[in-house]
Amino acid sequence: MASTAEGHAPYKHPYHLVDPSPWPLLTAFAAGTMLFGIVLFAHQNIHWVLGLGVLAVLTCMFGWWRDVLKESKNPFFHTPVVRLGLRYGMLLFIASEVMFFVAFFWAYFHFALYPEHVLNSTADIWPPQGIHTFDPWGLPFLNTMILLLSGCTVTWAHHSLLAGDRKGLVQGLALTVLLGMSFTALQAWEYADAPFAFHGGGIYPSTFFLATGFHGFHVIVGTIFLAVCLFRSMGGGFTKERHFGLEAAAWYWHFVDVVWLFLFVSIYWWGAGVIAQH
Repeated sequence: MASTAEGHAPYKHPYHLVDPSPWPLLTAFAAGTMLFGIVLFAHQNIHWVLGLGVLAVLTCMFGWWRDVLKESKNPFFHTPVVRLGLRYGMLLFIASEVMFFVAFFWAYFHFALYPEHVLNSTADIWPPQGIHTFDPWGLPFLNTMILLLSGCTVTWAHHSLLAGDRKGLVQGLALTVLLGMSFTALQAWEYADAPFAFHGGGIYPSTFFLATGFHGFHVIVGTIFLAVCLFRSMGGGFTKERHFGLEAAAWYWHFVDVVWLFLFVSIYWWGAGVIAQH
C-alpha cells in the first residue's frame, strides 16, 4: 500500500476509513448529563449538573471538531465521494430535526384545536384561562427580523467565498454570529419577563417553552457552528472547491430560520389571535 508521504492515496478506494475515536461515546455521556441537568434545573432548581453537562458537551464539541478539521486538511481523506456522502448525511440530519420539531408543533396544535383535552378544564378556550400570551409584535417580531437578516448575511458570506472575496466572507460570517448572539440574548430577556412559568404552569407553558426553548438551543448550536467557520475563514481554511463545513453551517442556519417562522406564526401570532377572539 502506498503511503501519503510519497504523494499517493493511502487507500485504493475513494472512501475514508476513520480512525477509532473516543468522542462519540464521551459526547453521549456529556449530552445525557446535560439533559439530566435540564430536568433537575426545571423541577428542583439545581444548577450545577446542567453547568457540568454544558461544559462537557462544549469540550467534546471542541475535541471532535478539532479532529474532523485535521482530517479535512488531508486531500486523500475527503474525496469527492466522501464529500457527497457528507452532504447526504447533513440533509438527512436536517430531515430528522424537522421531525423533531413536528412533534412539538403536533402537541401545540393538538391542545390548541381541541382544548377540551386539557386536564381539569371544561372551558373550550386556548390558551387556558389565566394565561397571558406575548405580544407578537414586540420582542418576537424583532427576533424574527434578526433571524431573517442573519439568513441574508450567511448567504452573503457563502457567495463571497465562491467569488473569491475573502473579506466579504469574514464580514458576512461575523455579522451572522453577532445576529445569532443577539437573538439568544433577546430570547433570554423574553423568558425572564414571561408572564407564566414552565414549572407548574400547565400545558400551554410546557408546549411554549419546549418548542421555543429547543429552537433557542439550536440557535446556540448554529451560532457556535458559524463561529467555528468564522475562525477557519480568518485562517484561510476554506476554498471555492472545498468548503463543505461552511455549506453545512449555512444549511443548518436556514433550517433554524424556517422553524422560527413557523413558531412565530403559529405560537406567537396565531396563539395571540385565538385568545383575543375570546
